[in-house]
Amino acid sequence: MVSRLRFSVAALAGALVLGSPGRSQAQPAAPHDTTHGIRLPFAMGEVLEYQVNVSLGGNIGQGQMRVEGPVLERGIVTWRLVSEMKAKRAFVKATDRTTSWIDPVRFATTRFEKIERHPLSHSNELIEMDIAAGTWREAHGEAQVLASQYPLDELSFLYFLRTLPLNTASSLHFNRHFDEARNPTMVTVGAEEVVETPIGSFTTRAVIMHVRDPKHYKGVGLIKINLDTSACRLPVRIVSRMPIVGITTLTLVRRNDPAGRCEP
Repeated sequence: MVSRLRFSVAALAGALVLGSPGRSQAQPAAPHDTTHGIRLPFAMGEVLEYQVNVSLGGNIGQGQMRVEGPVLERGIVTWRLVSEMKAKRAFVKATDRTTSWIDPVRFATTRFEKIERHPLSHSNELIEMDIAAGTWREAHGEAQVLASQYPLDELSFLYFLRTLPLNTASSLHFNRHFDEARNPTMVTVGAEEVVETPIGSFTTRAVIMHVRDPKHYKGVGLIKINLDTSACRLPVRIVSRMPIVGITTLTLVRRNDPAGRCEP
């Protein structure tokens, strides 16, 4: 049933269980920095729209990921990453909205919010991060130690993947999640794959993200993302295995590229 689904990109990161991660390599010393001549592969105003299909039900919804801003957060100029997913089966509807505020200079999250509305459950999650103090806290919760000086959440990590080099197959690990219990995140860069979409054919790299989520899942969950090899590193296809409905696939159907970096 749709009520059992979690269609946010953050939830998809913990849904597909394929196996154990391979050997990892050392984490890069610092994240990409927009102040030293390194351009992020996305810009404010980018909008990506997806069709949501499941193996046991066909097309059941649509999703959108976008970059908004700038927004001032505690004196820091941030970009707002937003993921919205909507699903419908007959008269049953489900919606998920995930928002991540990132400092694009350090590529670090300052705030994270997730709102889920399913027929049988509603949930709100709000995480505030104080990078200067090195702490994070849930709404009305006690302060906890940040696991990284460049913290990421599930949504911002998806955008972070777009900054990685995709030239060769490799295995990496990152201790970048704000919650120590969720580290390390393993990333496997695989072979090139051609992905057909309603807006054209894309040459992509298959990237698998291994995610620890002891709160919602047992063991390690994975999500497979096909990132195109153009300058924009577009997430062309996102594949996950979901309970009840089986394999869930998000396919890019429309894009807005305000920076003009992607080939048509």
